Amino acid sequence: MDGSKEKIILNVGGIRHETYCSTLRTFPGTKLCSLTEPNASTLYDYNPTTKEFFFDRSAQLFGYVLSYYRTKHLHCPVDTCRSVLEEELAFWEISDAQLAPCCWLKLTNKDSQPEEFNVWDENEHADDQCLIVQVERRDFSWRARWQPKIWSIFEKPFSSLSAKCLAIISLLFIIGIVIIFCEETKAQYEYSAANLTIFGHSNVIHSIHEPYYHQAPYLLHLELFCVLWFTFEFSMRFFFCPDKKKFLRNPLNVADFLSLFPVYIELFTAEQIQKMPSLALWLGFVRVVYLLKLLKIFKLIETPLILRVLSYTLKSIIREICFLLMILAFETLFFGSLFFYSELLGIHSSYRADLHFTDINICFWWALITLTTVGYGDIIPLTIFGQVMAAFAAIFGMLTIIIPIPIFLVKFKGYYATAITKQKLKMSKKQ
Repeated sequence: MDGSKEKIILNVGGIRHETYCSTLRTFPGTKLCSLTEPNASTLYDYNPTTKEFFFDRSAQLFGYVLSYYRTKHLHCPVDTCRSVLEEELAFWEISDAQLAPCCWLKLTNKDSQPEEFNVWDENEHADDQCLIVQVERRDFSWRARWQPKIWSIFEKPFSSLSAKCLAIISLLFIIGIVIIFCEETKAQYEYSAANLTIFGHSNVIHSIHEPYYHQAPYLLHLELFCVLWFTFEFSMRFFFCPDKKKFLRNPLNVADFLSLFPVYIELFTAEQIQKMPSLALWLGFVRVVYLLKLLKIFKLIETPLILRVLSYTLKSIIREICFLLMILAFETLFFGSLFFYSELLGIHSSYRADLHFTDINICFWWALITLTTVGYGDIIPLTIFGQVMAAFAAIFGMLTIIIPIPIFLVKFKGYYATAITKQKLKMSKKQ
């Protein structure tokens, strides 16, 4: 019999497949090709009675594998899990890179969401529990015994009744420090207006020349009382933290640490502040970190699922965001410089006094506002060439901002859909 017409029978998962040996020799080096060798009957499960090779594998997927040998195009069914397909292809010694582009995109779009969600789910649990996990200790000191309890009291509001009470007390102090900060800004403005030139106007007249905390000393006393509580709370959390490196890498903990200094500096440098009013303004600027303490309110309530998904979506596209900012910075410098010289060279001498772009920094400001499609309209081009350049800047700005939006929406939709699925699975398990 002609070798090209020699047939071979394969029993895969109870389904018999009959094909030519020449078909299996299409891809040398694979398992199906090795079945055509003379010693194949001794290497594999061969039934001499029925003259067939038996494999306990998926009959459905093997049909697509055999079709790959016949047509040299590897496809897969719609409802296939990517990991299962990769396992089957590895068994038959076929690379998944041979998958047809249509099926590759189909599997990527279908399976990327659960894969990325697993990473998001692991990160979510890691953020919640990495600082709670107690390091195994061999000693039985009082710190080793009390560390998990005290850490849970200060870090997990719902772990016990004492933790809830402590969280409420801390929340009251946070609200109090924010109110004090708002009141201090009024006194600081009056003090700075009397001693400094505000917004370039020197005709601001005030009769207050003493530091603001001399006019309202109770504000500084209340702030000091709140900061003493924050110092105690931060010290306890830092001392009993299982992983201090991870604790210090948390931005909120860094903000808590920075918020402890303004009051102490102001108390120890009262005389210098009276001589240097600008120092008081800088200390007031550092006090803005008080507002970041309001983010701790999220610990007292369950963070909505959409916010958790949104935060991880932003983390996943941080590289795209940085690249977008680089493009935006380049466009700002390019259009700002081009606009400065186009207006300066194209303006008529009679309109020289009306020229808005007297400084290239102003041009950079205008370019950034135009590219971000804000367009205040406070400064406008006066020449025809400048107006044409402004139109191009606006168009490039829209393209720069609009094009990445679908990437963000696709990511967010995938994460949110899989997060909802995960929540439903948790609910079903509890029931």
